[in-house]
Amino acid sequence: MLTHRVNTGFFGAVVLLLAIRSFIEPLPWWVFLLPLALWLIIAAIGSGLVQSGYHIKTLNKNLRPTGKQIALTFDDGPTPHTEKVLDVLARYNIRATFFCIGSQIEIYPHIFKRLINEGHVVGNHTYSHSSKLGFFSKQKIAAEVGSTDALIEKHTLKKPLLFRPPFGVTTPNLASVLQQAGHYVIGWNIRSLDAVIEDETKIYNRIKSRLSPGSIILLHDTSQKTVHVLEQLLVLLQEQNYEAVTVNQLLNIPAYEE
Repeated sequence: MLTHRVNTGFFGAVVLLLAIRSFIEPLPWWVFLLPLALWLIIAAIGSGLVQSGYHIKTLNKNLRPTGKQIALTFDDGPTPHTEKVLDVLARYNIRATFFCIGSQIEIYPHIFKRLINEGHVVGNHTYSHSSKLGFFSKQKIAAEVGSTDALIEKHTLKKPLLFRPPFGVTTPNLASVLQQAGHYVIGWNIRSLDAVIEDETKIYNRIKSRLSPGSIILLHDTSQKTVHVLEQLLVLLQEQNYEAVTVNQLLNIPAYEE
């Protein structure tokens, strides 16, 4: 796996060899810019793809499923739509995993309590879900993660161990904070794109075409269209004999610190 350490080490060695060569025979300045440019391109792609595990190990699927299990995950709540999602899940007796934003927990504590009371698992999705998180200092990221951990623990009486990075973006600072906090970083292998696609049929078909045992499905409990897609998806899972479980059950890891 190509990681930040491997990428930096390789291109650092390339630059060093070029520098040594330049003492023997002068090299044009742009020769040194080429490996830097390639390093930046790889770093940008790796940072933006949570599945790459570029900065920190991420869990995106159960690669050795023993049965037809999948995990439904919902990001960016709680919101008023979360209650509609919960109503649908309750009708099918399904437990899901919700990656919650700390500021949303403060706005809708009653909905968050319902999540917990109905047996769903919750994880950390930072406090602000800022699009600028990738540029935050280590201290600011620690505050984002720590304050949301504290809010979740206030209601669950347990420290959460599951974390999903906003937009699937990771950085060295975020990786350092998460390693120190002991979080598992949860990605996905099926991205529904329900936050950007308006057509419910397209969202549903996107999930259906990618469905396989061990999958982690990314949804958002922020819109009515997702509620409609969820109802169709649960019917499909029943028809194809899939079992929907929480992420920690699918991956056989703890959701909370004991």
